[in-house]
Amino acid sequence: MDEDTDIASDIRQIYKLLDGYFGNLNWWPADTPFEVVVGAILTQNTAWSNVVTAISKLKDANILTPEGLYRVELSTLATLIRSSGYYRVKAVRLKAFVDFLHKEHGGSLDALFAGGVRQIREKLLQIYGIGEETADSILLYAGRKPVFVVDAYTKRILMRHGIVNERAGYRDIQSLFMASLPESVPLYNQYHALLVNTAKHFCTKKSRCEECPLRDIIGSALL
Repeated sequence: MDEDTDIASDIRQIYKLLDGYFGNLNWWPADTPFEVVVGAILTQNTAWSNVVTAISKLKDANILTPEGLYRVELSTLATLIRSSGYYRVKAVRLKAFVDFLHKEHGGSLDALFAGGVRQIREKLLQIYGIGEETADSILLYAGRKPVFVVDAYTKRILMRHGIVNERAGYRDIQSLFMASLPESVPLYNQYHALLVNTAKHFCTKKSRCEECPLRDIIGSALL
């Protein structure tokens, strides 16, 4: 087998082991696609528990809608999402998203997601505060588009198992997964959630390799 085949086999084996260990994780938890978008923006540089608190505040204020966030004062929004950290910056980012949504798509997520994946992604990346991980989270979890989400946890796990090295960039790692797996929204959804759980439980900064379901995975090549 060549290196590409070996790496693809490793990627598929990792999924099989983690899925067997954790089971279906039902990620992303949200009542609406718009709530997913808000969560994707708020979760930058903070724990998910802090995001849950912020989203609860927005729900209590009855403004967790594109129209609600579009109309609310920036200072009020910042106060409501204070638990998410960097709340003033994140309030500006949320406003930037809903301003874009209203200007370009009449405030409709359905209208936004009606376009092609590449086109939507390019638009999202032009919005203040939305980088690749956030854009792809919005595409996958809110828009149900087949885009694999990569985060720091993903790279940490792959590096520790000899599949990529430090030089591997976001698109390198994303392409690796998407070339190794069938194009599937549920699969990409579950795989990303499995990697996050693995990083939190086993592949922490002080790793617990002896207990990890991936302990026997040794990469075939470095990307």
